[in-house]
This record gives sequence, C-alpha cells and structure tokens, in this order.
Amino acid sequence: MARNHEVTTKHDLLKPDGTLMEPGWSKSLIQTYNRESIAAPKFKIKEWDYYLILADKHAVAFTLSDDGYIGMQSASLLVFDEKNPWEQTSSILNFFPMGKYKLPRTSDTGDIHYHDKKLDLDFIVTEGKRRIVGEYRQFKDGKTLKVDITLTQPPMDTMVIATPWKESKKAFYYNQKINCMRAEGYAEFDGVKYEFNPETDYGTLDWGRGVWTYDNTWYWGSGNATVNGKPFGWNIGYGFGDTTAASENILFYDGKAHKLDDVTFNIPNGSDYMKDWTFTSSDGRFEMSFKPVIDRAAKISLKVIETDQHQVFGRMSGKAILDDGEVIEIKDVMCFAEKVRMKY
Repeated sequence: MARNHEVTTKHDLLKPDGTLMEPGWSKSLIQTYNRESIAAPKFKIKEWDYYLILADKHAVAFTLSDDGYIGMQSASLLVFDEKNPWEQTSSILNFFPMGKYKLPRTSDTGDIHYHDKKLDLDFIVTEGKRRIVGEYRQFKDGKTLKVDITLTQPPMDTMVIATPWKESKKAFYYNQKINCMRAEGYAEFDGVKYEFNPETDYGTLDWGRGVWTYDNTWYWGSGNATVNGKPFGWNIGYGFGDTTAASENILFYDGKAHKLDDVTFNIPNGSDYMKDWTFTSSDGRFEMSFKPVIDRAAKISLKVIETDQHQVFGRMSGKAILDDGEVIEIKDVMCFAEKVRMKY
C-alpha cells in the first residue's frame, strides 16, 4: 500500500549527485526543477506539456514535448457520437531537440511556442488563465484543425509527484496534474465548430519533466465533473517508477485535494479495452464502473522507439469518498483511462 508521504518544504528537486531529494507527493510544485541539475545526458531528458479538454460529446488534446533525442508535437480530436464515434490524432516528430524548445521549468509561468510548416501551436500562461491557440494544417484529409481555448485556473490544489526508479538512481519523474480548469472556447474542423462551455466542461494539464528508464508500462485515468455546483475531479494511476513513497491517486473537490491510497484498473482479460472496466481501491474510497466509447489506440515501432498505447474514453459511474467521509456520486461522466507501454 502506498504510504503517501507529502512533501511540504520548499527545496531543490535534485541533490547535487542528480538523485531525488525527497520522493513523495505535494499539492503544488514545491520542489524546484532545474534542468541543469540533471545527472544524465541531454538526449535522455524528457519534458512535455499535455492538455486535454473534454466535453460530454467531444474532446481535444494537444502535446508539446522535447524528449531529448526525439520530440513529438501532436493534436487529437475525438467525437463521441453514439452511433459512430471517431478520433483523429496527428503528430510531428522532431529529432534531437535536446532543449531547444526551452520548455518552462515550472507550470506556473512561461509560454511554449511551436511553429513549422504544418503546425502553429502556443500554450500561453497568464495569471489564473491558460490559453491553447493555433492550427494544424493537413490535420486530416488535407483539412485544418483550428483551436482557441482558455482554461481558468483559480487558486487550487494540484497533484504533484516526485518518483524515482529502483533500477536507476538518477532516473526520476516529476509530474503535475492540474484538474478542474473550466474550459471556454472552441476547436474547428471540416466546417464543424466543437465548443466548450465553462459551466460544464473542463481541461486538465499533464506537466512532466524527468529522466526515465527505457521500458515502462503505466496506467493513468482522469476526469472532471460538476457535482452539487462545485468542480470535482480525480487522477488515478500506477506502474510508473517506484511509488513506494506515494501514489498519484487523488480526488479534487471545490479546489481541495483528498489523497487516496492504491487504485486498481480492472481491464477485462487484461486487454479487452472496449468491454466494461471496473476500478477498485485499497481504502474503499474510489469504486467505479467504466463503459468505453472509443479506444484511441496507437502503435509505433521505429527501431529504438516502440509504443503501444490504449487511451480509452468512456463514461464513469460510481462513488468516491472525501477525507471527511462525504460521498460523491457520479453517473455517466465522460473521462478516460489508459494503459500504455513505451520504450524510448
């Protein structure tokens, strides 16, 4: 069972020898990340910002990354049509960026700008706001995907985890998940405008920095909803690094974090992704069923790089229990859960 050590003192993330100062979780980026302190070659450093903006009937996702010897910039559009759900993900690979995109050291400040002949994409951070704006030319069938979405981020708890690997002392994963950001704006493709309403729709940021080992399999799930007029969200996952110090399982309600212990993803037969899943928890505080709608599956095999991804979007129903014992019930909330194996 995860011990859930909470980091509460501000200090550097890494020791002088490049190992983690204090593995554990926190409610903000209280440990300071400095790229220069990493005790690994530049081609092994991985940095990314991933935004998912999710409505009941559609979603978009955007990644800007610099993963050392390769970078991947991508956009996804998902439409949850009851009869014919579909998704499109298009990506651009860059070889050996090794820091040239200058991704910020923190999620709190700093913009990211990416421009080439196919993609113009900007992640712009201002006080209490995040804006995702740009266009992906030839996104699908020669047509352009446009986006202009603003996420509102009031003072709120987040999920931050500093995780080592047992097999490599200088490998680490420093990750922040920001849930429950109200989304306003649109994505436009093929003459259709997919709008996001801040009364009902939310965005999530997955912000990551670190040095990984080569071969990893992880489980991750996340979702947001409005419950009793207040934002409610969750982040669940395991399998990535040594989580002895803390898990990343957490609930958010009205801006406050409620830490969970272990959560297990029960995927039918281990890989029947489109059959109904369940989620169970060691502390009984996250008990859910999950009805898949679409599997955003992707496989890449480029000699040293191999990925097998199943990001499954579907509807979650069940109950979660806050720290004070209050029970939060949800029904048919669109969210996602994934299983990914990655070698790179």
